[in-house]
Amino acid sequence: MLIDTHAHLNFNAFKDDLDKVISRCNEEDISVINVGSNYETSKKAVEIAEKNDNMYAAIGLHPIHAKDENFDASKYRSLCKSNKVVAIGEIGIDYLREYALFKDKQKEVFLKQMDLAKELKLPVIFHCRMAHEDLLEILNYKLKTINYKLNGVVHCFTGKWRDAQQYLDMGFHLGFNGIIYKLNLKKVIEETPIEKILIETDCPYLIPPQAEAERNEPIFVKYIAQDIADVKKIDFQKVAEITTQNAKNLFNI
Repeated sequence: MLIDTHAHLNFNAFKDDLDKVISRCNEEDISVINVGSNYETSKKAVEIAEKNDNMYAAIGLHPIHAKDENFDASKYRSLCKSNKVVAIGEIGIDYLREYALFKDKQKEVFLKQMDLAKELKLPVIFHCRMAHEDLLEILNYKLKTINYKLNGVVHCFTGKWRDAQQYLDMGFHLGFNGIIYKLNLKKVIEETPIEKILIETDCPYLIPPQAEAERNEPIFVKYIAQDIADVKKIDFQKVAEITTQNAKNLFNI
């Protein structure tokens, strides 16, 4: 068994063959957390999860959509009535190109969603692109607040080892996906305790080259597990077992 802790089967890329993709997940014993990027995709993630035993949902407003959608906590809180919602996410900060033009709005929305996660006692799936310094500053400030406790994972980790160390010291997990084929993250993978690693696809994006496909999907998470095993020089089955247990523990599934 493997758990793809970050997928987007709730996106339009899968609208024509979603049932077939889910069937392939069942055949390979893959469980999936589908992650929302706004209210509509969050709602879709919940709908998919409600219909399939091996599917779960995370709900949230992605930072790149913070400018165009007002965060209505009541609407997202309502989605959390489903027991298949296991996290708030993906939320965070994104400073890629034009998104850096509304940094303050991103931070405002992010803080509101962190508070929702705390209120509902749900872990957070953090999105961070070109913004680790600011994300770490926010987390350091919030986690020093009395009784402000938060669990979560830094999805699609892209930082340096010095960044990883700080997230790990805060108790967070790191999520690895096909970005490992684009960036040199070997040292980070080597140094991160296997008990703090989650595997993911971020499908339909970041296709592992071994898949030889035009679209990523959850069954390709096995390639991420294998490459982590190779870097850490441990058995694939050990990576599968530990990362699966990590996901179960963090997301209470």
